[in-house]
Amino acid sequence: MEKVQWGIIGCGDVTEVKSGPALQRIQHSEIVAVMRRDGDKARSYAKRHGVPYAYSDADDLINHPEVNAIYVATPPNTHAEYTVRAASAGKPVYVEKPMARTHAECLHMIEACRSAQVPLFVAYYRRALPYFLQVKALLDNGSIGAVRTVHICLHQRPMTIDRSNPPWRVVPSIAGGGLFFDLASHQFDLLDFLFGPIKEAHGTTASHLASYDAEDTISASFQFSSGVTGSGSWCFCASERHDRIELIGEGGQIDFSTFSFAPITLRNSAQQRFDIAPPPHVQQPLLESVVRALRGEGECPSTGQSGARTSGIMEQIIYAP
Repeated sequence: MEKVQWGIIGCGDVTEVKSGPALQRIQHSEIVAVMRRDGDKARSYAKRHGVPYAYSDADDLINHPEVNAIYVATPPNTHAEYTVRAASAGKPVYVEKPMARTHAECLHMIEACRSAQVPLFVAYYRRALPYFLQVKALLDNGSIGAVRTVHICLHQRPMTIDRSNPPWRVVPSIAGGGLFFDLASHQFDLLDFLFGPIKEAHGTTASHLASYDAEDTISASFQFSSGVTGSGSWCFCASERHDRIELIGEGGQIDFSTFSFAPITLRNSAQQRFDIAPPPHVQQPLLESVVRALRGEGECPSTGQSGARTSGIMEQIIYAP
């Protein structure tokens, strides 16, 4: 592609700051059209972001002659449907995370794009952020030697939930699971980026508050194909927030956060801290790699294959007998 001309399906909150403005700022990239089922909201977004066309029907956007790439930014229950429709129209797809509700839906998306010979990318943008690339650089230069084990801790206070109208992120039929699917997906995809695929995972779940249908507390153990082991604890009804990943090696330890961008701490023979703030539009570094890939100038580190692996691991932890 000479210029990547985007159509966004589902121009909601995630596209307001994290991604939409980035697509307008990246060289050889622009948003041509947006779509929401609520046409007034689509037109409002288009006006605020300088987008020429706004629709309330996805097919109108997908088939727009100026649109040559599709960004699916809807909840997960429609990711597979819109990806398949975009691929059928011969247009590459960038889809929000988690990639889909189930691993089977992910595989369906991959096959649709493979058959149509169009690329499929997933919005696991931490793979391209300088903060997490610093963690990878510390690992790659042997700062803590061979990694032995990994521990994830993500605890947060409970949400206030209206059981008659819960947010979609805690409705399994829409999200695939609860907040674990929404938040832990970033963590498992990042670990896949740092250490390669996880070959097996096991989990236990509980619903202590019973304020929505999905689980609110999860414990898991997992092992990478490389032999590195890991464990995790997620509690969405805790008394206070904890956001921490520990990488424990033969010669030291690296501690960092997933969401708060707390200083990265390296502890080996000495101790170092790395303060690296996220960019204003956090998806921009990954989207830059997507645009380069579509222009034949490079590769994107987050693909349908890697995104499907993450969905498969979460499914194992939550739903495997």
